[in-house]
Amino acid sequence: MAPEDLRIALVSGNYNYVRDGANQALNRLVGFLLRQGVHVRVYSPTVEHPAFPPTGDLVSLPSVHVPGRDEYRFPLGLPGAIRRDLEAFNPNIVHIASPDISSHRAVTWARKRNIPAVASVHTRFETYLAYYHLEAFEPVVRGIIRRLYLRCDALLVPAESTASVLRAQRMNRNIAIWSRGVDRQQFNPERRDMEWRRSLGIADDELVIAFLGRIVMEKGLDVFAAVHDALRERGLRHKVLVIGEGPARPWFEKALPAGVFVGHQEGPDLARALASADLFLNPSITEAFGNVTLEAMACALPVVAAEATGATNLVRDGETGTLCDPGDIGSFADAITAYAADPALRARHGEAGLDYAKTQDWDVINASVLRTYARAIERRERLTRIKG
Repeated sequence: MAPEDLRIALVSGNYNYVRDGANQALNRLVGFLLRQGVHVRVYSPTVEHPAFPPTGDLVSLPSVHVPGRDEYRFPLGLPGAIRRDLEAFNPNIVHIASPDISSHRAVTWARKRNIPAVASVHTRFETYLAYYHLEAFEPVVRGIIRRLYLRCDALLVPAESTASVLRAQRMNRNIAIWSRGVDRQQFNPERRDMEWRRSLGIADDELVIAFLGRIVMEKGLDVFAAVHDALRERGLRHKVLVIGEGPARPWFEKALPAGVFVGHQEGPDLARALASADLFLNPSITEAFGNVTLEAMACALPVVAAEATGATNLVRDGETGTLCDPGDIGSFADAITAYAADPALRARHGEAGLDYAKTQDWDVINASVLRTYARAIERRERLTRIKG
C-alpha cells in the first residue's frame, strides 16, 4: 500500500496541551507521515494555551480536568459530532495512544467497521498507582488495559524490554517496536557551558547530577531525593540540577534545599542545561522508553538509572552507564560515587552513550510505524477474505 493511500485517525489523551516525551514523539510521527503523503487527523483534548502548536489537523475531544492533577485532561469518549467527523474522514487505520475512554470507544468504532486498530504504548500507567498508595487496584487497571490492547490488531512499543513485559502480561501477541530518536542538532556535548554553570553558583569541581522531566512523583522523586541524602551523608561534594516543571516542584524543592531549579527549558536552553551536567540520574520505573535518558546520552553524559523498561533498552550496564535495582538507594549512591571518583570512567561511558545516540535517526524509526500500519491492513484484509 502506498503511503498516500493511508488515512490515519490518531486518538490521544494529550497531543500538545502539556509537553512530554510521548506527545512530542507523536507530533514527530505525524510530521513524518504527512511528509510521506499520508493523510492524518488527530483527536485529543485541547486547551486555550497549549504547550506547543500541534502538528497536523487537530480535532478537540471533550474532556475534564483529572482530579488532583489539573494540568491533565481526561477525554470523555466520542460524542456524535466526533463520530461524524471520523465518518467523514474515513480512516483505514485507527491509532490510539493512551488507554482512556476515548481510545476504548475509538477501537469499538473501528471494529464495527472492520478497520484495523493499532495502539502505541508510551507509559506503563498501572505503575503510577504505587506513587499514590493505590497498589491494590493495579490488577484491575491492568485488566482494563489488557482488554483494550487485545482488541487491537497490533501494539507499538518503544523497546524490546517493554515488549517482553507486555507479552508476559498477555496484552497482545502482535507487538512491533517503534523506538525513539534524538535531535542531535539540539542535544550534543558542544552545548556544555561552564560559564552558565558558574552563573548558577556551581563550582567547576562540583559533580552536577541532572534531573530532567516533569516534576511529578511518579518520576521517582522520592528515590532521587533519598540518593541525594545518601551522597551528602558520605560527604560527596555535588549539586543537583533540576530541569523541568510540575506540580510536585514544592515537594522536590523542600527535599532538595540546596538543589538548583532552572524550571522549564526549551530548545538550545534545554540542551545547554542538560549538557552542562556531569551525569544523569533517572530512578523512574514508569516510562516505556525514557526519552530523557537518550537525550542525556546524546550530550555524552553517563547515566545512572533504575533497571526498568525506561532504561534497560538504552543503558548498557558498565558501558554507557550503570543500572541499579529500582528503589535501591545504596546502589544508586555507589554508582554515583564511583563516577565522582573516576572522571575517566565518566568520560568513557559518556562517549559510549554518545556513539549509541548517533545511531538513532527519527525518520528511520518512524518508517517502522508505516510498515506496521500496512501489515495491520493486510492482515485484516486477509482475515476478511478467509471469513468471507
